[in-house]
Amino acid sequence: MKTLAIAAVLLALLALPAQAQMGGGGGKHNRGGDTKSEEQKPKIDEKAYKEALKRIPDPKEKYDPWGVARPADSDKKAK
Repeated sequence: MKTLAIAAVLLALLALPAQAQMGGGGGKHNRGGDTKSEEQKPKIDEKAYKEALKRIPDPKEKYDPWGVARPADSDKKAK
């Protein structure tokens, strides 16, 4: 009987993290609330994103992220 009680407690302790991940918090979820404002918000953000992309200046030189890992240009010409 003692081992059965210990096994039940261990199973309950193992189930708690799974319940937290699955959202077993009760009625805290938004169900069918104000959906119109949620639909308008991404449109505004998309417009602001496109405008911000237009303001980024074009680079004068092509960016090379591996430039520091490669040898200098003079070493390439010597080979």
